Amino acid sequence: MMNIAIIGYGNAVLNYHLPYLDRRGNINVKYIFRREEDRVREGTDHESWYPSIQFTTDLNEILQDREVELVVICTHVDSHVGYATAALENNKHVLVEKPFAPTIEEANQVFELAKSKGLIAMANQNRRFDGDFQTLKKVLESGKLGNIVEIQSHYDYFMPHYIKKGNFGMLYGLAVHTIDQIVSFFGTPDDIHYDVRSVFYPGEADDYIDIDFYFGRTKATVKCSMSVKLEHPKFTVHGDKGSFIKYSSGHQKKNPNGPTSVSFEPEPEDNWGRLSYVDDHGVEHNEKVPSEVTDYGILYEKLYHAIKNDGEKPVSDEEVITVLKVLEDGLAIAKSAKLISTF
Repeated sequence: MMNIAIIGYGNAVLNYHLPYLDRRGNINVKYIFRREEDRVREGTDHESWYPSIQFTTDLNEILQDREVELVVICTHVDSHVGYATAALENNKHVLVEKPFAPTIEEANQVFELAKSKGLIAMANQNRRFDGDFQTLKKVLESGKLGNIVEIQSHYDYFMPHYIKKGNFGMLYGLAVHTIDQIVSFFGTPDDIHYDVRSVFYPGEADDYIDIDFYFGRTKATVKCSMSVKLEHPKFTVHGDKGSFIKYSSGHQKKNPNGPTSVSFEPEPEDNWGRLSYVDDHGVEHNEKVPSEVTDYGILYEKLYHAIKNDGEKPVSDEEVITVLKVLEDGLAIAKSAKLISTF
């Protein structure tokens, strides 16, 4: 059994951590830390949804509890480094929501402190375990598409009312997920082309993201926009033997009147991926690809193994730094309203 403490009690905790931790018999959420000002502003009624968890406004209660092995930080990015440093200095492993840190320099400082203490500091890149991305990985690893020529990954909304001057945040808040998915599969890119801007207020926001990653002969494009009205595939893949498309698997519904529950039932067949390819004998195949099930708890299982059994971290420091470099460069481009190529 591994006891953990969570810092924060917002959307990420309620909908992307606790529902999946509830299924893990080897992980116990002992504490949730909330600042007093957050309890006053947001209320405390929803703390009763989890009667077995101790809610506290005293961070030292967590840091001084020797039973707590892992501290999970689910706060705004500008407080990640401070909380992570405090936890590491008190001999706790840390799992930090993405983006891991505001800058590469600060991320490296946290990683160096963790290494000096013999502890793990890791980014919570849980979206590697989205059902649609796991389905994509299954197809890529099958080899049926041959050499991959192009992948497109979309994370779009139709929310033009959201766009305001000075409203930067799509790169760090949304695109970070899909950028990490690409990096987790292909590694460090050979080159990157950026088109990150605001359609409405050039240099004042980042509501349009179109980034091309090059890995040898393969190009992977991450697109994110607030101006997409019609749904299109989450993933589109073309290889020299065929093509694959998959629409989004979506996410669990929030429950405003109680704790979020998630389904682990297989996705309906009408949203399975579509695969068309020609095999080595020249025979054409058209298949539906059953969707994998979204389970963000898998990341916790892998982290548990790394902590308890000296296993490999499921998200490496190098991957975190690679993603942060893309975010930093992309934001700089959005602010300058220019297109550049760098890595």
